[in-house]
Amino acid sequence: MHFLTFLFCFSIGFGFLLIGSIYIISYLNLLTLGYNFIEYVKYIIVRPECLITLLGIIIICISITLFGGNKNELYL
Repeated sequence: MHFLTFLFCFSIGFGFLLIGSIYIISYLNLLTLGYNFIEYVKYIIVRPECLITLLGIIIICISITLFGGNKNELYL
């Protein structure tokens, strides 16, 4: 049961990370339209589908630290 909870949380976090990263990479096309890097970063920060990337990273870190392994070990 413990492993299934870890696997579920890790999979959800990885999925969020993957979806958000795809959006961030696809929005790189804005740079070819004349936007500079600062405007690109400002645009990425306010887009909710790009904020899913941060949520995915947080979920993965939580799942690794809470369900990772023994007392002094960190498993993936």
